[in-house]
Amino acid sequence: MHASTTIDVPETFVATYGADRPEAQVWLAELPRLGGSFLERWELRPDGPAAHGMASLVLPVLRADGAPAVLKLQQLREETAGVADGLRAWRGDGVVRLLKHDDASATQLLERLDAARPLSSLDDGETALQVLAGLMARLTAVPAPQGVRRLSDIATAMVDATAQAAPALRDPVERKLLETCAATVRELVGDAGDRLLHWDMHSGNVLAGEREPWLAIDPEPLAGDPGFDLLPALDDRWGEVVASGDVTRAVLRRFDVLTEAVDTDRRRAVGWTLGRVLQNGLWDVADGKSALEPTQVAIATALLAHRG
Repeated sequence: MHASTTIDVPETFVATYGADRPEAQVWLAELPRLGGSFLERWELRPDGPAAHGMASLVLPVLRADGAPAVLKLQQLREETAGVADGLRAWRGDGVVRLLKHDDASATQLLERLDAARPLSSLDDGETALQVLAGLMARLTAVPAPQGVRRLSDIATAMVDATAQAAPALRDPVERKLLETCAATVRELVGDAGDRLLHWDMHSGNVLAGEREPWLAIDPEPLAGDPGFDLLPALDDRWGEVVASGDVTRAVLRRFDVLTEAVDTDRRRAVGWTLGRVLQNGLWDVADGKSALEPTQVAIATALLAHRG
């Protein structure tokens, strides 16, 4: 290795990441050099082409002793600032193991999992649900460490933003739904919990591993109530919910499986799941949309009708 080492960044990542954010463009321009610097610093050798998701680049590498790993590069943002703290607290129990981390750039060296075998590739949706529930139970059993964001702060900001956002929705029924979600969260915000949440737990964020059959990846750690972690699993593989012929029944069954797994109060879990619907709705409005996602409406409606 030498000082001019760089990595290849897929054009698809360059084209899709942060197209409307100047700071993201600066980061992308530096990414080939940044990746190369960590190959040198951590004594890594590339072991295949880079892959990417929505917000990060992952390069398979070999360590100095020949052990496989992945170099994960992502822009330092609020959402990524607490990742290393969360991964260290979990210590690889149900989640990908953190091998090295650079605080200044949020760069991570992680154990290598089988990216070709996500949980979403399983044909059996029931098995996938049980895997998600089991992993979620293990992750949310861990107390959140200092340094990760807190649900209490996020929830307070969401409630405060609702009055301005709701009028942007065309359908008065959806406006009322958003307001109902906010009112429910307002009642809970004083006791928002202290568990370590993944925040994006769905079958696309679980990969096959060697030391365990399935391990979670890509957490955005948050300190809060386990109920706030359920929604991504509730609307996972949504086509299967629709195909069941009874959306409400299928949603409630998933909800019961998940709440039992994380051992949380059902009514609180309903409230915090409505909090996630509120969060997604506020994000949609901020993105210029005038309607809520139908899946979110269906889930919220099912839970509100059976919140006892």
